[in-house]
Order: sequence, then structure tokens, then C-alpha cells
Amino acid sequence: MFRGSISNLKMFALAAVLLAYPCGMAAQRGGAGGHVGGGLAGSGGLSGGGRSTGVDEKDDLKDFHAALAVQATSQQIIEFNAMVQSTERAGAELRAFLDHAQRGTAELARYDKVLADALEIARRENKKFLGTFSDRQKSGLKEAVKKLIKADSDLAQRAKMLDLEVEVAKTGGPQITGSAQSLEGVLIAFRDRQIDLGEEMSIAPSSGSPELTYNLPAVRNSVSFEQQPVAITTSAIISRSQSKSDQNTFSLELTADMSDLQLNITEVLRAELNKSDSCGEQIAIRRAILTPSAPASLAQVQVHYERWACFGRGTAKEMVEGNGTIDLKLSPAVGDDGTLRLLPAVARVDAEGVVGELLRSGSLGEALRDKVAESVLSTMRQGTDYKNILPSAAQGNVTMHRAQFQGTGAGKLSFVVLGDIRLSSDKVASLTDELKAGEAKGQPSSTETAPR
Repeated sequence: MFRGSISNLKMFALAAVLLAYPCGMAAQRGGAGGHVGGGLAGSGGLSGGGRSTGVDEKDDLKDFHAALAVQATSQQIIEFNAMVQSTERAGAELRAFLDHAQRGTAELARYDKVLADALEIARRENKKFLGTFSDRQKSGLKEAVKKLIKADSDLAQRAKMLDLEVEVAKTGGPQITGSAQSLEGVLIAFRDRQIDLGEEMSIAPSSGSPELTYNLPAVRNSVSFEQQPVAITTSAIISRSQSKSDQNTFSLELTADMSDLQLNITEVLRAELNKSDSCGEQIAIRRAILTPSAPASLAQVQVHYERWACFGRGTAKEMVEGNGTIDLKLSPAVGDDGTLRLLPAVARVDAEGVVGELLRSGSLGEALRDKVAESVLSTMRQGTDYKNILPSAAQGNVTMHRAQFQGTGAGKLSFVVLGDIRLSSDKVASLTDELKAGEAKGQPSSTETAPR
């Protein structure tokens, strides 16, 4: 779908400048040597047509200094690759939508919502990348940025037109197909402008061409919480990224569908937290909700709490009783050791009296926070367990860089991990052979296998 190679014009231009510069220096020395008169001739040469030896913005290396000023930082390269991957993923969703539109699928609106979410993520990643620019980068890249912003605006407008047409038509047809194909052209232009900007910043794209991008068949796993099984369906996209001497890098994107955890989170927390001590605490989870709020997720837990005390011959008396709601923000991260982490934080507590105190700063709030985080993190880790998903040639060579939650339409939650696979040249053939074999026997795209 997207173009593959990056121009080498900048490298040729830089090489030409470096080759030309010593000749200029030799000409200066030759000119000075031609004046046998020495001091006067030399001073006349320096104060007249000769150039100073200092480096400034007008010398032969000005193009080099301009390129150096806008060169990407290491963090910007990571952000750029994440941006391009999100755009390519939107392209995959668009191809899936186009297929359903051509077949006249009855539930086309559902696939349109998935596509809309993917496009929104791509545009958000694009905006996030542009927000990392320094003042010198903004100045030096002004024209390239202007073109990308225009392409982003065109993409938003075309996507909105398709949404409106789907809302009216409900099913596919020539008009919907034509509109989707027009959107594909706009999305290609959007991605091309991103690559143009990357060229200006000396960044290679994370994937070169469609034939070097592999969509692995989705893998279904499960994790159990006190006899409550939760299914996780994970898809993977692997793209050829860089090749340097004996080191080869493939970009990796793992997407785990966590909608089954959403459906069962109430039962999971009930199994973990419900208790009924006739002479102590009684906890009953009434309802729990997980919702995407990219790049984090939000958890809301409604709980009923009682505390009883026993006196004499088993006489029980209720000391505290009440209801409360706690909202938690769950932020995923990749630790320095490369492991997935989840950072929970209390966003809001709606409760009064003792129950409110217990939720805000007491044991009840801590227990709810820790159990929610533990359940979600366990699902995240199971869903991105490499040995169940990736080819054997990739095992032990994966480094994770970034993790986030995102929505997949209709409020469904998914978890995305971005990373890379680094292999020596002698192992690349084994990996690509396994990837091709996996595509041949599996579904062509993760969008076809992940639950909607």
C-alpha cells in the first residue's frame, strides 16, 4: 500500500560538499603563495576577495549545518517509528473495511468504527511526534511540516465523509467502495508526507514496503482468576526496519484484545476480593468497569462495605456500613529491565464517612487498587507472551520500547506493545521463512481474526 524506499540525495549532496571544501582551501593557499611580495600581498588577499577560515552560515558547509540542526534525536526516532506504524495499522484496517464494503457486509458500521479509531490513533501519534520538535527543527522543517499538516487535514475530512456515507447506506456498494478507495489515496499521501519529513530528519521508516511487512495469525490464550477464565486474542505485525553490517532490526507491534477481561472484570474482582467475616469485614463488589482512555485505561469499582464486631456469646453488631465508588487510572509502561509494568493511581473516590476514608487512604482502597492492577497486568503479560506468538527465530531477541492501551471500537479495550527484534544476518533468513509460512497458513491480517 505504501511506498518503500528513502532517497539518498541528502547523502550525495553532503559528500559533494565535503569533496568540494578541501579544493576551496587549496585554492586559497595557492592564491596567497602567488604573491611573492609577502606581507602586503598576503594582507591584501585576506582583506580582499579571500574568505576567513572560520565556519559560519555562509560557508560551503551551510547545508551540512542545516541538516544537523534538524536531525532527529534518538527519542524522536522511536516516536517517528511509532507514528508510522500507527499509520500502517490504519492502512491495514482500511483494507479490511474495503474488503467488507465490496462484499456488502451488513454490519459495515461496526468495521467503520474500528477504522475510525485506527485513523484517530494515527493522527494523534502524528500530532504527538510534531510536538517533540525544537525551535530550530520547527524553523528548518517548516515546509515539510506544513505539507504534513495539510495531509492530516485532508485525511480527517475524507474520513468524516466516509463515516457519513456509511451512516446513511448501512451496507457496502459502489459509492462506499469508491469513497473508501479515495480515503486510501489520502492515507497514502499522509504517510508519504510523514516519510518526507523523516527524510529531512535523517530517519529511515520502520518498514520499507508491503512485502517486508508480515501480519501474523492471531493467537488465542487465556488466564484464570480463581476459576474465572479470561480469553486474550493477540495479533502481531513484524516489519523489516534497518540493516547495518551484521545487525538487522525488525519493528514489532503486538496488539492484545482485552475485551473479555472487560466483560468479566466484575466476576474476577468478586473472586479476589469478596469476603464475609461475621465478626469482621464484609466486602461485596457490586460492579466493575474497564474502559479505554488511550494511552491509559480507566477502572471503576463499586463496592459495598460492612464491618461487624462480636460480643459475648457470638452476638454480632454492625459497626460500619456503606457504599462507595473508586476510579483508578491504569498507565502501562516498560521498565528499564524490559518488563511490562502497570502504574495504578486513584483518580476519584465517591463515598462518605468511614467507607470514604477507607477507600481514599485505608486498606480497602489499597486492596481494590492492587487487585485491579494485578488482574489487568496479568492479562497484559499473558497477551504479549512472546513464546506463544512469535516465530522461534525471534525468541530471546525482542526488546520492548513502548506500551499503551487503546480503544478498538464500541468501547472495547486493547493493549499495544511496540518494540523491535534484533538479529544477526545469519538468522534473518530463518525468521523471514517462518513469517512467510505463518502468513500462508493463517489469516492475512490481524483485523480479520481479532474479535470486534
